[in-house]
Amino acid sequence: MASTPPPFARFEWMIAWRYLRARKADGGVSVMTWISLIGISLAVFALVATLAVREGLRSDIIQTMLGTNAHAEIHYRRDFSAEIPVDHLIRDYSELVDRIVELPEVTLASPLVRGQVMGSYRGRNLPVDVFGISADDLQNYPKIAASDEAIGDLGNFDSGVAIGAMMARQLGVTVGDRIKLISPDGVKTPMGTSPRVSAYEVVFIFSSGQGFVDQSRLYLPLGEAQSFFNREGAVDQIDLRLTSPEQVGQMVLPLMRTSGDRAYVTTWQDRAGSMIQALKMQDNAIFIVLSILVLIASLNIVSGLIMLVKNKGRDIGILRTMGLSQGSILRVFFLCGASVGTVGTLFGVLLGVIFAANIDSIYGLVDWITGSGVRDLEANGFFFPSAVVTIGDVTAAAGLSLALSWFITFFPARRAARMNPIEALRYE
Repeated sequence: MASTPPPFARFEWMIAWRYLRARKADGGVSVMTWISLIGISLAVFALVATLAVREGLRSDIIQTMLGTNAHAEIHYRRDFSAEIPVDHLIRDYSELVDRIVELPEVTLASPLVRGQVMGSYRGRNLPVDVFGISADDLQNYPKIAASDEAIGDLGNFDSGVAIGAMMARQLGVTVGDRIKLISPDGVKTPMGTSPRVSAYEVVFIFSSGQGFVDQSRLYLPLGEAQSFFNREGAVDQIDLRLTSPEQVGQMVLPLMRTSGDRAYVTTWQDRAGSMIQALKMQDNAIFIVLSILVLIASLNIVSGLIMLVKNKGRDIGILRTMGLSQGSILRVFFLCGASVGTVGTLFGVLLGVIFAANIDSIYGLVDWITGSGVRDLEANGFFFPSAVVTIGDVTAAAGLSLALSWFITFFPARRAARMNPIEALRYE
């Protein structure tokens, strides 16, 4: 008794390959095959490239945020229920810093004074967010201290201030100019509180890549900030940097236990949680929309396969009379459609990865063609995200394309398998 050939035997592949490359004159649909292949490739390319840019945007935002801000902040609660009201200031910050840095994940604990003032230079005024910090601690913020477009010398920080590039442009100051800081909470006199006005030399101008930071932030030496904001011997908060900022949530309880009963901790995830969640929702929406493009491209495979089944009716009848089972016929035509979907998916993924790897050249090409001034926009605080290809995104895009192309291929293939050989050969 003859043995039954296994599924997807070699002869099934040979027949499928012959049908795929057959010209229209021979009953094939080679043009439709190429159209389907190109459509799938472009759809998958668009999906992979878009997901890569979105992941790059998320990564750039987080890296910029972590490069200019603390991973976690320790604050003290006010207590008005006590006999003597207690304010929010941290007066034992030296001892607190010594305890915190002993925790294994903490790489830096920076005492910080925060305040909002008005910055003024030659009639130009701008609201300023002042960060009072020591020079050594400021060196540990890479987007500030190691700014690619920085001007001046941060080594002179103890004798001046560091400001953002956008603030410098709006006020019209440069390194060596003296900027006035005006605070309404100044010296208390019998006539009321008089504003405090002090002038400081600009010694360093940074460009962090985060527009809000570059426009509003000014760094002042810690001792000078304590004097200016009436914080002698105290600070507003302790800023922390960790070895694993993504795992900051696991450090909240240890930090609160170490810092005492009045302490509470806020993290960068608390500050940026809504934005990160919004980006995630946008990613999901984009994935769904581009999935529709992949589905439309996959429908081209169905169209071509239906035409192929119709043109090959005589061949199907002959193959069936020669002994091929319905399963073999189904697999032959399934291989025709699935092969197009698989090859198109691979080409699309490859194009997407190449696009992501050369995203800077793409920006340069678009800038050259359109003359839209990409560099000028970057200089004014806009940034163009990098492209980051992740295994998860590639797997999701490729898996979606393969699933759709293989699934919808099954139906015309089943129609071919169920074709009656007698009907197929009746008029031949």
